[in-house]
Amino acid sequence: MNQEQLINVLVSPLVSEKTARAMENNQYVFAVQPRATKDEVRKAVELMFRVEVAAVQMVNIAGKLKSFRGTPGRRNGVRKAYVRLKPGFNIQFGAAP
Repeated sequence: MNQEQLINVLVSPLVSEKTARAMENNQYVFAVQPRATKDEVRKAVELMFRVEVAAVQMVNIAGKLKSFRGTPGRRNGVRKAYVRLKPGFNIQFGAAP
């Protein structure tokens, strides 16, 4: 897989209270493409942030059933990647490289 395709694997970092607690343990959470694999996520994070990845765990979150003005619908699902970095590495979101 070339670098351009790897860059498109990561959709966005997910930042919330839960992920902030995970960051204390050197673990970061990203929304990824639905068909992304652990190996692709590992390579994309290492390429984009110049860090070494220790482990990757993937989670599929199904979209919720909701209704709007009586019309039933479904929100989109998301695929998350929990990326644990090796000791001594970290990612600064919003900081200049």
